Amino acid sequence: MNRHRADSLNLLKKLTLKRVANLVILWVSYHLSQLFKKPIHWGSPASISIEPTTSCNLRCPECPSGLRSFTRPIGMLEPKFFQKVIDELAPTLTWLTFYFQGEPYLNRNFLKMVAYAHNKGIYTNTSTNAHYLDSETAKATVESGLDRLIISIDGTTQETYQSYRIGGKLEKVIAGTKEVIRWKKELNSATPHVIFQFLVVKPNEHQIDEVYALAEELGVDEVGLKTAQIYDYEHGNELIPTIEKYSRYKKKADGTYAIKNKLLNQCWKMWQSCVITWDGKVVPCCFDKDATHTLGNLQTQTFAQVWNNADYQHFRGSILKGRDQIDICQNCTEGTKVWAEA
Repeated sequence: MNRHRADSLNLLKKLTLKRVANLVILWVSYHLSQLFKKPIHWGSPASISIEPTTSCNLRCPECPSGLRSFTRPIGMLEPKFFQKVIDELAPTLTWLTFYFQGEPYLNRNFLKMVAYAHNKGIYTNTSTNAHYLDSETAKATVESGLDRLIISIDGTTQETYQSYRIGGKLEKVIAGTKEVIRWKKELNSATPHVIFQFLVVKPNEHQIDEVYALAEELGVDEVGLKTAQIYDYEHGNELIPTIEKYSRYKKKADGTYAIKNKLLNQCWKMWQSCVITWDGKVVPCCFDKDATHTLGNLQTQTFAQVWNNADYQHFRGSILKGRDQIDICQNCTEGTKVWAEA
Protein backbone atom coordinates (compact mmCIF):
# COMPACT_ATOMS: atom_id res chain seq x y z
CA MET A 1 0.00 0.00 0.00
CA ASN A 2 1.12 3.56 -0.70
CA ARG A 3 2.79 4.69 2.53
CA HIS A 4 1.11 8.09 2.54
CA ARG A 5 -2.29 6.44 2.04
CA ALA A 6 -1.62 4.09 4.94
CA ASP A 7 -0.91 7.08 7.19
CA SER A 8 -4.10 8.81 6.02
CA LEU A 9 -6.15 5.69 6.73
CA ASN A 10 -4.62 5.48 10.18
CA LEU A 11 -5.75 9.05 10.84
CA LEU A 12 -9.26 8.35 9.53
CA LYS A 13 -9.59 5.45 11.97
CA LYS A 14 -9.32 7.97 14.81
CA LEU A 15 -12.47 9.78 13.66
CA THR A 16 -15.27 8.81 16.02
CA LEU A 17 -18.78 10.16 15.54
CA LYS A 18 -18.17 12.80 18.23
CA ARG A 19 -14.96 13.94 16.55
CA VAL A 20 -16.56 14.20 13.12
CA ALA A 21 -19.52 16.13 14.55
CA ASN A 22 -17.12 18.49 16.31
CA LEU A 23 -15.22 19.14 13.07
CA VAL A 24 -18.48 19.97 11.28
CA ILE A 25 -19.51 22.38 14.05
CA LEU A 26 -16.10 24.07 13.95
CA TRP A 27 -16.21 24.40 10.17
CA VAL A 28 -19.71 25.93 10.22
CA SER A 29 -18.86 28.46 12.93
CA TYR A 30 -15.63 29.40 11.13
CA HIS A 31 -17.43 30.18 7.87
CA LEU A 32 -20.25 32.01 9.62
CA SER A 33 -17.61 34.18 11.30
CA GLN A 34 -16.18 35.11 7.91
CA LEU A 35 -19.64 35.80 6.52
CA PHE A 36 -20.73 38.09 9.38
CA LYS A 37 -17.23 39.49 10.12
CA LYS A 38 -17.50 38.70 13.81
CA PRO A 39 -16.22 35.78 15.92
CA ILE A 40 -18.82 33.03 16.11
CA HIS A 41 -17.35 29.95 17.68
CA TRP A 42 -18.78 26.55 18.50
CA GLY A 43 -17.10 23.26 19.28
CA SER A 44 -13.85 22.10 20.86
CA PRO A 45 -10.38 21.94 19.32
CA ALA A 46 -9.86 19.20 16.75
CA SER A 47 -6.09 19.45 17.15
CA ILE A 48 -3.68 20.88 19.68
CA SER A 49 0.06 21.19 20.09
CA ILE A 50 1.48 20.64 23.53
CA GLU A 51 5.06 21.38 24.50
CA PRO A 52 7.09 18.61 26.17
CA THR A 53 9.92 21.03 26.97
CA THR A 54 11.60 24.27 25.97
CA SER A 55 15.06 22.73 26.39
CA CYS A 56 17.14 21.77 23.36
CA ASN A 57 20.57 20.32 22.72
CA LEU A 58 21.18 22.28 19.49
CA ARG A 59 21.76 25.96 18.67
CA CYS A 60 19.80 26.56 15.46
CA PRO A 61 20.06 30.25 14.47
CA GLU A 62 16.37 30.98 13.75
CA CYS A 63 14.96 29.10 16.75
CA PRO A 64 14.27 30.67 20.16
CA SER A 65 15.28 27.41 21.86
CA GLY A 66 18.54 27.36 19.93
CA LEU A 67 19.22 31.04 20.52
CA ARG A 68 18.28 30.72 24.21
CA SER A 69 16.24 33.87 23.66
CA PHE A 70 13.06 33.03 25.59
CA THR A 71 11.68 35.40 28.17
CA ARG A 72 9.38 32.63 29.41
CA PRO A 73 10.72 29.96 31.79
CA ILE A 74 12.48 26.76 30.72
CA GLY A 75 10.88 23.56 31.97
CA MET A 76 9.32 20.15 31.40
CA LEU A 77 5.71 19.11 30.85
CA GLU A 78 4.48 17.07 33.81
CA PRO A 79 2.53 13.84 33.12
CA LYS A 80 -0.16 14.55 35.74
CA PHE A 81 -0.96 17.94 34.20
CA PHE A 82 -0.83 16.47 30.69
CA GLN A 83 -3.29 13.72 31.61
CA LYS A 84 -5.70 16.27 33.07
CA VAL A 85 -5.71 18.24 29.82
CA ILE A 86 -6.10 15.15 27.64
CA ASP A 87 -8.89 13.72 29.77
CA GLU A 88 -10.87 16.90 29.19
CA LEU A 89 -10.23 17.13 25.43
CA ALA A 90 -10.03 13.48 24.30
CA PRO A 91 -13.67 12.93 23.28
CA THR A 92 -13.45 15.49 20.46
CA LEU A 93 -9.68 15.75 19.92
CA THR A 94 -8.39 14.07 16.75
CA TRP A 95 -4.78 15.23 16.40
CA LEU A 96 -2.11 15.89 19.04
CA THR A 97 1.30 17.33 18.21
CA PHE A 98 3.92 16.85 20.93
CA TYR A 99 5.98 19.83 19.92
CA PHE A 100 6.22 23.60 20.16
CA GLN A 101 9.74 24.56 21.13
CA GLY A 102 12.62 22.40 22.37
CA GLU A 103 13.55 18.75 21.83
CA PRO A 104 10.73 16.42 23.01
CA TYR A 105 12.99 13.48 23.87
CA LEU A 106 14.71 15.53 26.58
CA ASN A 107 11.55 15.04 28.63
CA ARG A 108 12.04 11.63 30.27
CA ASN A 109 8.27 11.12 30.48
CA PHE A 110 7.64 12.00 26.84
CA LEU A 111 6.88 8.51 25.51
CA LYS A 112 4.68 7.68 28.50
CA MET A 113 2.56 10.70 27.59
CA VAL A 114 2.47 9.60 23.95
CA ALA A 115 1.18 6.19 25.07
CA TYR A 116 -1.48 7.82 27.24
CA ALA A 117 -2.81 9.85 24.29
CA HIS A 118 -2.55 6.83 22.00
CA ASN A 119 -4.72 4.82 24.39
CA LYS A 120 -7.35 7.58 24.10
CA GLY A 121 -7.47 6.99 20.34
CA ILE A 122 -5.82 10.31 19.44
CA TYR A 123 -3.47 10.63 16.43
CA THR A 124 -0.06 11.53 17.86
CA ASN A 125 2.73 13.38 16.11
CA THR A 126 6.11 14.80 17.11
CA SER A 127 9.17 16.49 15.63
CA THR A 128 12.70 15.69 16.75
CA ASN A 129 16.34 16.30 15.86
CA ALA A 130 16.83 12.53 16.40
CA HIS A 131 19.95 12.79 18.55
CA TYR A 132 18.43 10.63 21.33
CA LEU A 133 17.07 7.75 19.24
CA ASP A 134 19.32 4.95 20.45
CA SER A 135 18.06 1.37 20.13
CA GLU A 136 16.19 1.35 23.45
CA THR A 137 14.49 4.70 22.84
CA ALA A 138 13.65 3.82 19.24
CA LYS A 139 11.98 0.62 20.41
CA ALA A 140 10.04 2.51 23.09
CA THR A 141 8.97 5.03 20.45
CA VAL A 142 7.43 2.31 18.29
CA GLU A 143 5.83 0.64 21.32
CA SER A 144 4.32 3.93 22.52
CA GLY A 145 1.96 3.98 19.55
CA LEU A 146 3.30 7.26 18.15
CA ASP A 147 1.61 7.75 14.78
CA ARG A 148 3.96 10.20 13.07
CA LEU A 149 7.64 10.96 13.64
CA ILE A 150 9.10 14.01 11.89
CA ILE A 151 12.89 13.94 11.84
CA SER A 152 14.68 17.20 11.06
CA ILE A 153 17.48 16.58 8.60
CA ASP A 154 18.66 19.81 7.02
CA GLY A 155 21.64 18.51 5.09
CA THR A 156 23.05 15.31 3.62
CA THR A 157 26.65 16.03 4.62
CA GLN A 158 27.95 16.99 8.05
CA GLU A 159 29.29 20.30 6.75
CA THR A 160 25.92 21.36 5.35
CA TYR A 161 23.88 19.91 8.20
CA GLN A 162 25.85 21.72 10.92
CA SER A 163 25.64 25.06 9.11
CA TYR A 164 22.07 25.31 10.44
CA ARG A 165 21.81 22.53 13.05
CA ILE A 166 24.63 24.01 15.08
CA GLY A 167 26.05 21.47 17.51
CA GLY A 168 24.37 18.57 15.72
CA LYS A 169 25.79 15.36 14.27
CA LEU A 170 24.30 14.04 11.03
CA GLU A 171 25.56 10.55 11.82
CA LYS A 172 23.34 10.51 14.93
CA VAL A 173 20.31 11.54 12.88
CA ILE A 174 20.89 8.75 10.37
CA ALA A 175 21.64 6.19 13.08
CA GLY A 176 18.48 7.14 14.99
CA THR A 177 16.39 6.91 11.85
CA LYS A 178 17.76 3.44 11.13
CA GLU A 179 16.91 2.29 14.67
CA VAL A 180 13.29 3.43 14.42
CA ILE A 181 12.81 1.75 11.04
CA ARG A 182 14.51 -1.42 12.29
CA TRP A 183 12.22 -1.62 15.32
CA LYS A 184 9.14 -1.01 13.18
CA LYS A 185 10.10 -4.12 11.24
CA GLU A 186 11.06 -6.13 14.34
CA LEU A 187 7.75 -5.32 16.03
CA ASN A 188 5.74 -5.58 12.80
CA SER A 189 4.38 -2.09 13.36
CA ALA A 190 3.01 0.27 10.70
CA THR A 191 3.72 3.26 12.93
CA PRO A 192 5.25 5.70 13.37
CA HIS A 193 5.02 7.11 9.87
CA VAL A 194 8.56 8.49 9.47
CA ILE A 195 9.12 11.80 7.68
CA PHE A 196 12.40 13.51 6.86
CA GLN A 197 11.78 17.25 7.21
CA PHE A 198 14.24 19.31 5.20
CA LEU A 199 14.25 23.02 6.05
CA VAL A 200 15.31 24.62 2.79
CA VAL A 201 17.87 27.42 3.28
CA LYS A 202 20.53 28.78 0.97
CA PRO A 203 23.38 26.62 2.39
CA ASN A 204 21.51 23.33 1.76
CA GLU A 205 19.24 23.96 -1.24
CA HIS A 206 21.69 22.14 -3.53
CA GLN A 207 21.05 18.91 -1.57
CA ILE A 208 17.29 18.60 -2.08
CA ASP A 209 17.62 15.71 -4.54
CA GLU A 210 20.11 14.02 -2.23
CA VAL A 211 17.74 14.02 0.76
CA TYR A 212 15.13 12.18 -1.34
CA ALA A 213 17.76 9.60 -2.28
CA LEU A 214 18.85 9.20 1.35
CA ALA A 215 15.25 8.79 2.51
CA GLU A 216 14.66 6.08 -0.08
CA GLU A 217 17.85 4.28 0.93
CA LEU A 218 16.91 4.26 4.63
CA GLY A 219 13.24 3.36 4.12
CA VAL A 220 11.82 6.69 5.31
CA ASP A 221 8.15 7.07 4.39
CA GLU A 222 8.07 10.71 3.26
CA VAL A 223 10.17 13.80 2.67
CA GLY A 224 8.83 17.21 3.63
CA LEU A 225 10.51 20.29 2.19
CA LYS A 226 9.78 23.22 4.49
CA THR A 227 10.38 26.91 4.00
CA ALA A 228 12.33 28.69 6.72
CA GLN A 229 10.89 31.41 8.91
CA ILE A 230 13.53 34.13 9.14
CA TYR A 231 13.15 36.92 11.67
CA ASP A 232 15.47 39.50 10.12
CA TYR A 233 14.60 39.26 6.43
CA GLU A 234 13.81 42.80 5.26
CA HIS A 235 17.34 43.62 4.07
CA GLY A 236 18.17 40.10 2.98
CA ASN A 237 19.60 37.21 4.92
CA GLU A 238 22.21 34.56 4.13
CA LEU A 239 19.63 31.85 4.87
CA ILE A 240 17.07 32.96 2.24
CA PRO A 241 17.14 30.36 -0.58
CA THR A 242 17.86 31.38 -4.16
CA ILE A 243 15.19 28.91 -5.34
CA GLU A 244 12.10 31.12 -5.10
CA LYS A 245 9.72 28.18 -4.65
CA TYR A 246 11.27 27.42 -1.27
CA SER A 247 11.49 30.98 0.03
CA ARG A 248 8.85 32.67 2.15
CA TYR A 249 10.16 36.04 0.94
CA LYS A 250 10.38 37.95 -2.32
CA LYS A 251 12.80 40.66 -3.36
CA LYS A 252 11.18 44.00 -4.11
CA ALA A 253 12.25 46.61 -6.65
CA ASP A 254 14.08 48.63 -3.98
CA GLY A 255 16.19 45.62 -3.00
CA THR A 256 14.43 44.89 0.27
CA TYR A 257 12.47 41.70 0.98
CA ALA A 258 8.82 41.14 1.83
CA ILE A 259 6.82 38.08 2.81
CA LYS A 260 5.13 36.49 -0.21
CA ASN A 261 1.88 35.37 1.35
CA LYS A 262 -1.10 37.69 1.45
CA LEU A 263 -2.37 38.04 5.00
CA LEU A 264 -6.08 37.44 4.50
CA ASN A 265 -8.35 38.27 7.43
CA GLN A 266 -9.03 34.65 8.27
CA CYS A 267 -7.30 31.77 10.01
CA TRP A 268 -8.78 28.28 10.39
CA LYS A 269 -6.30 27.51 13.16
CA MET A 270 -7.90 30.09 15.45
CA TRP A 271 -11.12 28.09 15.33
CA GLN A 272 -9.90 24.48 15.47
CA SER A 273 -6.55 24.36 17.29
CA CYS A 274 -4.22 25.99 19.80
CA VAL A 275 -0.85 25.56 21.49
CA ILE A 276 -0.33 24.68 25.15
CA THR A 277 3.05 25.44 26.72
CA TRP A 278 4.75 23.06 29.13
CA ASP A 279 3.56 25.17 32.08
CA GLY A 280 -0.07 25.42 30.96
CA LYS A 281 -0.36 28.67 29.02
CA VAL A 282 -2.76 28.59 26.07
CA VAL A 283 -1.52 30.58 23.07
CA PRO A 284 -3.11 31.02 19.63
CA CYS A 285 -0.62 29.15 17.45
CA CYS A 286 2.99 28.04 16.92
CA PHE A 287 4.07 31.51 15.73
CA ASP A 288 3.66 32.84 19.26
CA LYS A 289 6.92 31.27 20.38
CA ASP A 290 7.40 33.46 23.44
CA ALA A 291 3.74 33.19 24.56
CA THR A 292 3.16 36.93 24.24
CA HIS A 293 -0.54 36.37 23.51
CA THR A 294 -1.46 34.15 26.44
CA LEU A 295 -5.23 33.58 26.37
CA GLY A 296 -5.54 31.51 29.54
CA ASN A 297 -3.72 29.20 31.92
CA LEU A 298 -4.72 25.57 32.41
CA GLN A 299 -3.00 25.41 35.77
CA THR A 300 -5.86 27.47 37.20
CA GLN A 301 -8.62 27.08 34.57
CA THR A 302 -10.28 24.28 32.66
CA PHE A 303 -9.79 24.25 28.92
CA ALA A 304 -13.49 24.98 28.41
CA GLN A 305 -13.11 28.17 30.47
CA VAL A 306 -10.27 29.34 28.25
CA TRP A 307 -11.44 28.26 24.78
CA ASN A 308 -14.28 30.78 24.44
CA ASN A 309 -13.35 33.40 27.00
CA ALA A 310 -13.43 37.13 26.21
CA ASP A 311 -9.70 37.29 25.40
CA TYR A 312 -9.90 34.39 22.93
CA GLN A 313 -12.97 35.80 21.21
CA HIS A 314 -11.34 39.23 21.00
CA PHE A 315 -8.27 37.67 19.38
CA ARG A 316 -10.42 35.83 16.84
CA GLY A 317 -12.21 39.10 16.13
CA SER A 318 -8.87 40.84 15.56
CA ILE A 319 -8.01 38.20 12.95
CA LEU A 320 -11.25 38.96 11.08
CA LYS A 321 -10.68 42.73 11.16
CA GLY A 322 -6.97 43.11 10.42
CA ARG A 323 -4.65 40.13 10.58
CA ASP A 324 -1.77 42.22 9.23
CA GLN A 325 -1.89 44.26 12.45
CA ILE A 326 -1.13 41.25 14.67
CA ASP A 327 2.59 40.80 15.26
CA ILE A 328 2.70 36.99 15.28
CA CYS A 329 0.74 36.88 12.01
CA GLN A 330 3.11 39.14 10.08
CA ASN A 331 5.64 36.38 9.35
CA CYS A 332 3.06 33.62 8.94
CA THR A 333 3.10 31.36 5.93
CA GLU A 334 0.85 28.54 7.10
CA GLY A 335 0.92 25.63 4.69
CA THR A 336 4.46 26.17 3.39
CA LYS A 337 5.47 22.53 3.37
CA VAL A 338 5.87 20.39 0.30
CA TRP A 339 5.27 16.73 1.26
CA ALA A 340 6.39 13.97 -1.02
CA GLU A 341 6.67 10.22 -0.67
CA ALA A 342 10.24 8.98 -0.53
